Amino acid sequence: MDSSKSLVLKGVFWNAIQLIVNQGFAFIVKLVLAKILLPEQFGLIGMATVFTGFVSVLTELGIGAALIQKKEDQLTSAHYSTAFWTGIAWSALLYGIMAFAIAPLAAKFYNEAILEQLIPVISLGILLSPINLVNRAQLSKQMNFKKIARIESASNIVAGIISILLALWGAGVWSLAFNSTAIIVFAIPFYFKATNWLPKLSWSHKAFKDIFGFGIFATGTNVINYFVNNIDYLLIGKLLSAQLLGSYSFAFVLTDTFRSRLMAVINNVMYPLYGKKQGDPDAMKRYYLKVVSYNCVIVFPVMLLLFILAEPFVLHIFGSKWENSILPLKILSASIMIQMLVNSNTVLIRALGRPGLELKLQMVKAAVYIPALVFGIYKYGIVGASWAVLFSRVFNVLIAQYTFNYLITVKVTTSELFNEIKGSVFATLFSFIIGSALLNFFHVNFLIVGLIVLLVFGLSIYKLMGDELTAHINFMRSKRA
Repeated sequence: MDSSKSLVLKGVFWNAIQLIVNQGFAFIVKLVLAKILLPEQFGLIGMATVFTGFVSVLTELGIGAALIQKKEDQLTSAHYSTAFWTGIAWSALLYGIMAFAIAPLAAKFYNEAILEQLIPVISLGILLSPINLVNRAQLSKQMNFKKIARIESASNIVAGIISILLALWGAGVWSLAFNSTAIIVFAIPFYFKATNWLPKLSWSHKAFKDIFGFGIFATGTNVINYFVNNIDYLLIGKLLSAQLLGSYSFAFVLTDTFRSRLMAVINNVMYPLYGKKQGDPDAMKRYYLKVVSYNCVIVFPVMLLLFILAEPFVLHIFGSKWENSILPLKILSASIMIQMLVNSNTVLIRALGRPGLELKLQMVKAAVYIPALVFGIYKYGIVGASWAVLFSRVFNVLIAQYTFNYLITVKVTTSELFNEIKGSVFATLFSFIIGSALLNFFHVNFLIVGLIVLLVFGLSIYKLMGDELTAHINFMRSKRA
């Protein structure tokens, strides 16, 4: 196997460790907080993060993506220092806008006075995140994901423990607000130590133009992505209630958060690699298809469990106060499996140096999704919103295949895509039949059903893809030895 494949597998391994630790611990934190707190308190955080998350997308200005995408011989120390100070100045401006302008407006928009105090606290992450930006980009560019995994995992664990303690001490919604900011704060010294890099007291207009030219398109795409992905929170919070938004956001935490965390770590590996392989479309295609294949192997069984066991899982573990989350949880888990078929295509397009195309595609997707979402919420509440998400993700698959066939140099046919995911599809269908029968006809305990479903899925995957998976595992062991 070539050195690029070695880098990919090592990157995936360490990002998988990061995902397991971060997502597993985050799930435990959410479980404990959900037992202590109320849906209304989760809803307040959902209302606040609609605004703070949107502004946080603007914080980076696409600078990190630009640093990773550019080849090493195109970058100087001036680029890194300029990126750092630009990020600091821009984030300070955005924090001021959030704390003194947007927070009062959000409180009036939702008629929730506490948002005026909540948003400035959550927005501290906006102020602090650029401090880690360049260091993280350098480690990603070097594909040193082992250090990133250690830093992110340690920060998540410490922040999660403190959030739980705050909730137990009666901090309520503030325990949720603390978590995201604390993760960034705890990571700062470790990132600087990992890179041994400090910014110089200098700023270059030429370096800024080099970075900003690419970054502006990436930022535009991220803004549209965020708006599309969070307009459901905005509308549900305004048109329905904090309680229903809390129930909906809880279903999202259990489904889409897992997907987004997985894609973040996978894309962190693949984006710099795609950048190195820009002149070899065939290699980019091979890596892309393998990423889709392994994403499905990881995500499908988790979403299948949530789909089959949604009702007993929510009621027995989280309690009847979360009952409104059950049907959205089932619908959203199905939508995640559809989304995984094309979830990596945007990072491929960006790595090809086509951020303008990526922006246009996101605008097309938004034009379809937003009307469907508005209709769904007005007619059927949070269940309708969930169906709109599912519909939009089916549309995303069609758009992605059109892009591969007609708009970029990397060609991926529908048959090639299906050939990579067929093992996961067949294993999922077989496991679904067995799991549903055990739960609904034989009334087996849902925890036992979950274990059986995972066992059946694992055995099915091993039967269908065992040789390939074994080869990669053995390769990883040889590289670590």
